[in-house]
Amino acid sequence: MYTVLLSAPYLLPVVERFRPLFEDYRLALIVPQVHERLSEEEILTYAGQFDATICGDDRYTERVLQACAPRLKVISKWGTGIDSIDRQAAARLGIQVRNTPNAFTLPVSDSVLGYILAFARQLPWMDRAMKAGQWQKLPGRSLSECTLGVVGVGNVGKAVLRRARAFGMRLLGNDIVPIAPDFVLENGVEMTTLRDLLARSDFISLNCDLNPTSYHLINSESLRWVKPGAVLINTARGPVVDESALIAALQEGRLAGAALDVFEVEPLPLDSPLLKMDNVMLAAHNSNASPAAWERVHWNTIRNLLDGLGMDVSGLDEWKKRLSENQG
Repeated sequence: MYTVLLSAPYLLPVVERFRPLFEDYRLALIVPQVHERLSEEEILTYAGQFDATICGDDRYTERVLQACAPRLKVISKWGTGIDSIDRQAAARLGIQVRNTPNAFTLPVSDSVLGYILAFARQLPWMDRAMKAGQWQKLPGRSLSECTLGVVGVGNVGKAVLRRARAFGMRLLGNDIVPIAPDFVLENGVEMTTLRDLLARSDFISLNCDLNPTSYHLINSESLRWVKPGAVLINTARGPVVDESALIAALQEGRLAGAALDVFEVEPLPLDSPLLKMDNVMLAAHNSNASPAAWERVHWNTIRNLLDGLGMDVSGLDEWKKRLSENQG
């Protein structure tokens, strides 16, 4: 029997539904209390007690991994981003790190377009004015009049660009790796430098991974390159943006607004100036919201866990059918 530390926030509310499956595979579960993610210290309280984990953005640093090895064999990340896991340390210690690529491309890219439309058409502010008894006609823009710059033209970035193209937006892209020429040509995307993209874009969507090259990519210097009146949208990772520099740019009017789904510290501290800014839209790291997508990730994550432990996954489809029928 293996023991699994199950701490993925989206799987925790439905863990009882999957418990018969885990029992059938002789997997004992440790289910901790989780508020967004487990810290280093919280994971260390379980060090040496589990063989595998299904985790969210828990802090699997080198210190944690060394404490959990050699018993820990598999980290099955619920979702795509694995920047909270020290993969080099895991590789040295023989710990597998698995995830679900392309898990939330559709809901995240939809969220980006939602934010663009909200700002361009002034929808939240018109609603607010009406409910305050004010009959105001606020100026809006057609998306066909605007330029969108996407930083990080991976799965989500491509989906954002495809959606924006349907609205007639002018499209700019930036990435540290070459992007397939057929995508660029078919979608009318101009690949350019970060500085040029920031200087020309009315909307800037951050869709890059968090890595050493993207940490604080948006900072006090790069924010000085931004076109006056631009709106910054971050549905990638919080530390891609230097939050203090962003707050200063908003306060000084160098940015017209921002839409933020992710933050350097999550949950966002209650004393953050962002919470009091009328030109900022905020969400609790929720741009992946899609029960259908969550369900797919549940099963992919469990499959990754079992496969990593060397277990037979051929029966998973039958389990999926059985538990789906019970859910219905």
